[in-house]
Amino acid sequence: MHILIKAREIFLGTTRKTRIISSVGLLFAVLAFGAVAVAPVGPDASDLSAKTIAQELLLPDVSDQIAALEAQPTQEYVRVEKVRAGDTIGSLLSRMGVNDPVAVAFIKSDSTARALLNLKADRVMEVRVSGTGELQWLSMEVSEGKEGAVKDIVVTRNEKGLVAVDASADLEKRIEMKTGVIRSSLFAATDAALIPDPITTRFVDMFSTHIDFRADLRKGDRFNIVYETFWQNGAYVRSGRILAAEFVNAGKAYQAVWYDPPGGKGGGYYGFDGKAQKKAFLKSPVAFTRISSGFGVRVHPIMGTMRNHKGIDFAAPSGTPVKAAADGTIESAGYRGGYGNMVVVKHWGQYSTAYGHLSRFASGTRKGTKVRQGDVIGYVGTTGMSTGPHLHYEFRVNNVQQNPRSIDVPDAQPLTVAEMGKFRVEAEEMERRFMLLNPDAKPVKLARK
Repeated sequence: MHILIKAREIFLGTTRKTRIISSVGLLFAVLAFGAVAVAPVGPDASDLSAKTIAQELLLPDVSDQIAALEAQPTQEYVRVEKVRAGDTIGSLLSRMGVNDPVAVAFIKSDSTARALLNLKADRVMEVRVSGTGELQWLSMEVSEGKEGAVKDIVVTRNEKGLVAVDASADLEKRIEMKTGVIRSSLFAATDAALIPDPITTRFVDMFSTHIDFRADLRKGDRFNIVYETFWQNGAYVRSGRILAAEFVNAGKAYQAVWYDPPGGKGGGYYGFDGKAQKKAFLKSPVAFTRISSGFGVRVHPIMGTMRNHKGIDFAAPSGTPVKAAADGTIESAGYRGGYGNMVVVKHWGQYSTAYGHLSRFASGTRKGTKVRQGDVIGYVGTTGMSTGPHLHYEFRVNNVQQNPRSIDVPDAQPLTVAEMGKFRVEAEEMERRFMLLNPDAKPVKLARK
């Protein structure tokens, strides 16, 4: 009874807005104590009259917050990929994470974008793609013109849809110089130095025949890179070639300079001494991995007996790309018992390589296909007699397995005496740039491999 009288006094002595709130509070109080019986006895209780009060309660306006959330950009990714033999524009974009039939149809129908259909092996495409697979931006060099000139097709998405332009005439070429020190990983160091990912990937390719970037890196290793970038109206379009690079690994310096010899036989990377940078075989056919089992006698992980392991096992997650160790022709690609899915590549002379336990083969990997060093031929798996995902790699001489780390394979052809004069001019210019990047650096021993 006292509860109801007090509530009545509060109800009659307040404003209308406050009464609504008080009524709601009273309702919750009655609900909270609903197990207690209160009988309306006496004249005070009978004086109470039931009234229905209605008023629109205004909720906070959150439309601005919702609009702000909708305006936030979705997650985007930048992808870089080399064109492989047999690629179509659809297979290339799919491999780069683009799931956008509208973009593929646009490239096939637009008069400017159609130049992208003329794919050539080893050309590089860069894309920016949304988290849902929608193409936001694409850039690719589709042909070479006069010396120093390139033809770039750039596709962008705006509020009206996709548009393609030939950006060649408007491109400004810049020469960038960056330096960095390894603290944890190579990509962490290049990110800290604001080096584009495509340049880092090319840098790894340049030295992959000398350095295993997973096993050989040391804290304190350092690098210098001189490379091209192309810009349009002050906006970055794409990266270009690495003109020169140096990597100091465990106190030894590996150096390379881009040089295009006269005669049209194609440019390449050479050491400052004029020797070809490219080795005949990659040091590791799987990037950023580790050796889980070396060449020689070991306890077989499945059979449990001592057996001669006639290859090297590289531990890596399933799906990791496997690269051809050298130029050659695919001799076989199929399922081979304990090897599982296996590819054998025949190189020049007496050399061949084998790649086992693959999860699957790369597009175009079949008998008779020619491959170049660094081409992806398959992906790491655990097929055949395998206890976990890894690559079983064999290096064969006259079809006999050999330890690839103890075989001395000759380098590519060095520059001729006549070419060395022009080359030295370019090499000395790059040496001066390296000195500007690291004026206080101590001299290091040049690696000879």
